[in-house]
Amino acid sequence: MTRLGDRVAVLHRRLLFAEEPDPVMVQTVFGALFLTDLLLRAAGGSPLALGSWPVAGLGLVIAVSAAAALVPWRAAAPWVVGALPVADIVALGCSRMDAGGGATGTLAVVPALWLGRQFGRRGALVVFLATTFLLAVPGLLYLGVTGANLTRTVLIPLVATWAALAISYAVDRVRAGIEVIEHQRRVSQAIFDTVDVGLLLLDRDGTYQGMNRRHAEFMRLAFPDGHQGRSGQLGAVYDATGTRELDTEEMPTHRASRGEEFEDVRIWVGRDPLTRRALSVSARRFEDDAGARAGASLAYKDVTDYMRALRVKDEFVASVSHELRTPLTSIVGYVQILLERDDLPADVVAQLEVVARNSGRLHRLVADLLETARTDHGSLPVVRQPTDLAAIVRECVEAAEPAAQRRGIELAHEAPRTLVLLADAERLRQVVDNLVSNGVKYTQAGGRVQVTLGIDANRAELCVADTGLGIAAADRERLFTRFFRSRHAEEHSIQGVGLGLSIAKSIVDSHGGRIEVESELGTGSVFRVRLPLGG
Repeated sequence: MTRLGDRVAVLHRRLLFAEEPDPVMVQTVFGALFLTDLLLRAAGGSPLALGSWPVAGLGLVIAVSAAAALVPWRAAAPWVVGALPVADIVALGCSRMDAGGGATGTLAVVPALWLGRQFGRRGALVVFLATTFLLAVPGLLYLGVTGANLTRTVLIPLVATWAALAISYAVDRVRAGIEVIEHQRRVSQAIFDTVDVGLLLLDRDGTYQGMNRRHAEFMRLAFPDGHQGRSGQLGAVYDATGTRELDTEEMPTHRASRGEEFEDVRIWVGRDPLTRRALSVSARRFEDDAGARAGASLAYKDVTDYMRALRVKDEFVASVSHELRTPLTSIVGYVQILLERDDLPADVVAQLEVVARNSGRLHRLVADLLETARTDHGSLPVVRQPTDLAAIVRECVEAAEPAAQRRGIELAHEAPRTLVLLADAERLRQVVDNLVSNGVKYTQAGGRVQVTLGIDANRAELCVADTGLGIAAADRERLFTRFFRSRHAEEHSIQGVGLGLSIAKSIVDSHGGRIEVESELGTGSVFRVRLPLGG
């Protein structure tokens, strides 16, 4: 039933609401109805003689149908095409020139709809004149002015004209609506093409539905050999470092077609390093009225200048850090030598301890800057070897214990005797030390920091939970961004430059692991690190 209904709807649109009515189709429908009327008369006991008026009308309908099929009407003037429905009205007039043909005039609605659809109000006027003088008047003259015949005859022009006016009004409304929609489409397309961001729309199957001019420029760079209009197609698309081509699973369009939403995924497009562009991609899914995924929209922002500026900055930071590291190492070393002497006055020792403490802090900052520069260039060195993570946790907790005692914080840990995995011991020590020291640093006196190490399935899980300041929801999204510090950390004047967590995330990522945070403002934070046991 559903397929039949769909076919009827398609037929209805082609008959009445196509750009131009199809003469063959409309005439075929009219001819079928006309023949049906004659067959019903014969079946009802009103045989038709070969030379009768109804048979003559049938001959006219056949001739008009042949003309509709053979003549190239699309090349003819519209008024010429209008002769076909007028000829059909003449055929109806012939059919009614019979005592049993009083009801045939109802078929005048078909040519009336045709004329009203094609010529509007002028077509309705033609319908009124044609049905009056070619159908109604001959019927009255032939069958006489009787009550039943008068009623049927007078109503035919009225009903046919009303049908023509109704279809004319409906078509005008549809055309007005189409004009409004087309105007809005042009305005939307103009806005779509004006913005300096590449915009792309996908349907639920990942097929490209539309893009603006800016994104078409990016497409020519990314797919110089052409694109098939499907998500996930591979081309000259590279990761954030610009050194590795993305596979299908990593392509932003493929991820968006699966319903994933993301922000600021950075890629490079273009084979030539001199002309390639860096793009920041964001994706949002959209749904239909039933709440089901209907597709996705993607925005591609050109961040080439920003990425190149970052690279220059990182190179500058790395260069300066290298230059600072050598004299800092000398300062730290000589201060330690001086502190080992036992002939220095107490005030001098106190001053040297201040120098040692601040030079050590500066040395760690320089090391962090160098580490960040390596991470951005994709050259973070990781040397995997059997590593006892449990021993590293115990060492880091012991190292943080003096600071926790000075601040009046309870520092506890729970770990197995050993937990060996393939990893870079020094890098993991950086991660654990950062998380534990942060827990102590951001927890007020009387609080507690709990460090737990265990195994979850085939992964080692490190959990550092504190009862400290907590992190606002708006800050959690940027927590692992370089140089980012939460507003509450700045309000409480907690020292730091915002590099520790960024470096920790890079180290965890390089080991194929994940680092996550759960936190609410004022209730503390829980950091979880999951690392594969096999590396």
